[in-house]
Amino acid sequence: MVSSVTRQWISIPSELIGSIPRTSELLEARIRYESDLITIEDLHKIEKKAVEQTVIELDQLTGSMVLTDGEQTKPSFLTYPIYDLVFERYTFDEQCFQIKFTDGHVRTLPRLIKAPFKYATYAYKYLEVAKRLTNKPVKQAVITASALSMVYAPHLLNSGHIDNYSHEEFLKDLTDECERDIRLCLEYGAHVVQLDFTEARLSLKVDPSGRLLKDFIAINNRVLDRFNANEQKKIGVHVCPGGDLDCCHSSDIDYTLMLPDLFQLNLTNFYLQLSSEKNRIKVLKCIQKHMKPNHRIFVGVIDPINPTIESAEMIRDQILEAAQFIPVEQLGTTDDCGFSPFADDISTSKELCYEKIKARIQGTKMAEQILNTQ
Repeated sequence: MVSSVTRQWISIPSELIGSIPRTSELLEARIRYESDLITIEDLHKIEKKAVEQTVIELDQLTGSMVLTDGEQTKPSFLTYPIYDLVFERYTFDEQCFQIKFTDGHVRTLPRLIKAPFKYATYAYKYLEVAKRLTNKPVKQAVITASALSMVYAPHLLNSGHIDNYSHEEFLKDLTDECERDIRLCLEYGAHVVQLDFTEARLSLKVDPSGRLLKDFIAINNRVLDRFNANEQKKIGVHVCPGGDLDCCHSSDIDYTLMLPDLFQLNLTNFYLQLSSEKNRIKVLKCIQKHMKPNHRIFVGVIDPINPTIESAEMIRDQILEAAQFIPVEQLGTTDDCGFSPFADDISTSKELCYEKIKARIQGTKMAEQILNTQ
């Protein structure tokens, strides 16, 4: 007798992290603007064109069901909220927090010298523009409170205090601004708001005891605790060993030392670098042990740093491997990192980026078909 019960099809969502290499026209325009060769109005016209081109290409060339603006107008994933205040409220000196990459290059976070801490730019402004260009869902990446906490960390960086501005007052202002950044994105209809937390793994290099990582988790939860359970379902976090100019800052740190603390964040969606990991099974076992029933785990199946384009079959096999440890109804796919987190990173071409994303979409559909018909 044939069963009358029809098994429900389980979809595997697939999303990119966010950034796409900027157009050459936009990169040139920024240089010309900074050299006073074009006006801010001219720059804005070219920025608008770059966003439109990127949204259309992501839709038509890759088949992505969830889009981003490619972060075309962000100066970087890290400093966009404070970029326009740098020369007014910040300084760059030897006491600043520095991110050192394996090839020797450094990215420096400015140090706050004038209170109070505040944002100049909120990410909903990027989202608002992208949503006008498509009917598809649009996700928005924001920076974590923990990353920005390093602009004023006298106790860690041996830097001076700001008169009449305690560290606790700074943390309150930081929490308020980060909450507003996320909340505005939710109010403007973000499919999901993704917190970029690439400093999580790096923290274990800075402080192998794990204390700094736990502090980072606590700082981020100060923000996340202001959102209710339904709102937390639309919030996610991305972690990786950093990706910039084709190298990383913390891939030598054991991933499994970070993951247990990561899963203490009060949100739902986890975008986890995995494709480039040397021992994926070890990491998957750790995920299986520490993930919670309400979590959605987006595993990285594309390595943006590797110039080789993954085949759809390779991606399919990575997903089937992950499904041995993560229930298919909690599984999703993503890229290990953004393709250009800092605006000046042109190490990967847009054409290569789109081919990789297209392969992820195709490979995910292949795995979904297999997992639903087993």
